[in-house]
Amino acid sequence: MSASFSSSLLKKYLYLSSEETSRQFLFHTYNKRKIIDAKKKSYENSFSFISYIEQGITFFEQTERSSLNIKPILLFYGLVFLLKACVLSVDPDYPESSLVLAHGVSTRKRKKQNYIYLKDEVKLQKNGLFPHFSDKMFHMKHLEGKKLTVESLLKEIPELIDYFAIWTGHNHGLPIDYDGKYFSLPESVLDFFKMTSDRFKTFFQSNTNKNIQFIGDPSIIKFYIEENHSTITEILPFRFHIEKHSYFLLQNDKELSFYPELMIHYLILYHLGMIARYEIEWWSELIHHKPSIEYPLIVQYLNISTKKIPLLIDQYLWSYFHGQNKF
Repeated sequence: MSASFSSSLLKKYLYLSSEETSRQFLFHTYNKRKIIDAKKKSYENSFSFISYIEQGITFFEQTERSSLNIKPILLFYGLVFLLKACVLSVDPDYPESSLVLAHGVSTRKRKKQNYIYLKDEVKLQKNGLFPHFSDKMFHMKHLEGKKLTVESLLKEIPELIDYFAIWTGHNHGLPIDYDGKYFSLPESVLDFFKMTSDRFKTFFQSNTNKNIQFIGDPSIIKFYIEENHSTITEILPFRFHIEKHSYFLLQNDKELSFYPELMIHYLILYHLGMIARYEIEWWSELIHHKPSIEYPLIVQYLNISTKKIPLLIDQYLWSYFHGQNKF
């Protein structure tokens, strides 16, 4: 196992690598969801579940040994396999039809001249893996037809805050105070969402992915999470920065701020993987001549996603197993 995987993370993935432990894991999650024939389905799916995880980890390990030009492709397919394991943990009939086998995302045909990576877009489709895992894992529905810019997606990655701040002169990452138990939000959060304190509290409780409880003075936005909480667990709309070990509100796109980060990574890596495969002239120019901010942004993103995606996958699987996810 490579350096991207901590010893504790390796132990968790290793635990699921036998048919007995994977069956136990799947039976628990299926039974919790009151799925009919949970025991039978856990037997049927255990080998596929193991295979998805092992294949995904292999892609991530290969990423660290590979040159930059193919990293996006390896990372995207590594993510795809790990997501399939997550989907299988909540949808025992996956893949129920060929409709869910497509990527579920598309990109526009690029112009060869004056192409600007950050201004390019991805379009969400009705069918495919992206809408399927968004629904099954996060209950995010009716996303088809939306167009999202690459820049808006990258700005949802907290580890890129400093890069954007230096480049644009504007820091879009608002730090969230967390003392190990309580979260305290500054008034600028209300300014970003354009809401009163009472309105935001109602909105927040309805849309976040955690069970939260507000405390103290009604004029102060202070809350705690009702279940056991560990870092790197998402508390939407706040993102966890794995290098600074802090939470941030990324003052970017209000709707995107409630997209779980795994959805964001899927969209970025799909788009970047398409470039690495089909826009090889632009991609080679970027790698060898480093003409713009896009080069350090992409390199930093690939470095971070190699470390962070396996952590997010691990936390999704085990937080659901232990009942710590509202989704």
